[in-house]
Amino acid sequence: MAGQGCGARRSATACLLALLLTLTGLAGCSAPPAAEPAVREVRALLDRHARALLTRDEPGYRAALDPAYAPTALTLYRRLAEVPLDGWTYQVTGTERTAPDRLAVRAELGYRLRGHDRRPVTGARLLDLVERDGRWYLTGDRPDRGAPRQLWEQGDVTVVRGARSLVLGTGRNAERLREIADEADRAVPAVTAAWPYPWARQVVVLVPASLDGMGELLGAPGSGYRGIAAVTTGETRGGTDAPADRVIVNPEAYGVLGGFGRRLVLTHETVHVATRAATTPSTPVWLSEGFADLIAYRDTGRTPAQAAPELRRAVLAGQLPARLPQDEDFAFGGDAEALARAYEGGWLACELIADRWGGAKLNAFYRAVGAHPSRDGAVEQALRMVLDTTPERFTADWRTYLTERLT
Repeated sequence: MAGQGCGARRSATACLLALLLTLTGLAGCSAPPAAEPAVREVRALLDRHARALLTRDEPGYRAALDPAYAPTALTLYRRLAEVPLDGWTYQVTGTERTAPDRLAVRAELGYRLRGHDRRPVTGARLLDLVERDGRWYLTGDRPDRGAPRQLWEQGDVTVVRGARSLVLGTGRNAERLREIADEADRAVPAVTAAWPYPWARQVVVLVPASLDGMGELLGAPGSGYRGIAAVTTGETRGGTDAPADRVIVNPEAYGVLGGFGRRLVLTHETVHVATRAATTPSTPVWLSEGFADLIAYRDTGRTPAQAAPELRRAVLAGQLPARLPQDEDFAFGGDAEALARAYEGGWLACELIADRWGGAKLNAFYRAVGAHPSRDGAVEQALRMVLDTTPERFTADWRTYLTERLT
């Protein structure tokens, strides 16, 4: 869900990128035809440029570049050499003539990774072009305002392929990236055992060099993710045709975790990847985060007292929550202890369902909530139809469960 992440104690997801545009084909620009000849020429130029990148045709790629911009663009071209690209597209969304011979072009970049992405991951770009002797040339290509930066814009990319994962990193040696791939490989079968529905059963992990780099990949200030070990980006519209997820690791917070913490983080994030098709705007954060924690903690031997220390302290102090965590309780940048209690409360709500009704019913409840056409009434209907209970009764049962498990 939007704005979620994982701290040193646990991870969570962050569907922070509004990746709403579905692109098809290996390369090309599919915006409606424009009347202005210059715009048509620019689209054709971007078509050729994208095709040259995919086919590793350096002379063809260079042909679209203004000489002053060529060194920067060719650096990016070389950084992408080992990235297994299966698609690269530009869709023009707007143009502005800033001078008689210059255009500013807004476009959606869409790319796919071979063997991993059914649909492209997209990001808004701002392209600068200049006309010389009747031809257009690229003079710049950067993220549009508020849009994410791409990993290969941050530095040289190291690629590590796992059995069930693909890890791309900058500023990290291959050995460290291999450790992350190994953890992701272990997470996939564990998640599949708990969530036996169709999903990709593989994970793409991006590892930037720094916290600031993580923020750039999310199109947000890195300071908002300090202490957050990883986030998962993706689109919560539901359905199997949603653009692919990316697990983005904060190397600073992830780096201080021990083996248990790292495994917990990547298992949790893998749950979000697996459940993406069933996670929609109807899904409350307590359910998506609690479900991911439940699977991540499964078979770890951790007791609720160990895994929910902040909530336990509150319960022992007589501060039993009156209601299930609300979406706003999961916001970053506020009270860290309150945030922890929200995650712990969501986890124990899901554990209550699994304990009382069984894992199959929990899965059915999750899917029923996500399938509801709106947030209003989604949980209420699923409680009634799947668990034969009411919001009031479930909340009362949850409060009793907290007392039983944490005291």
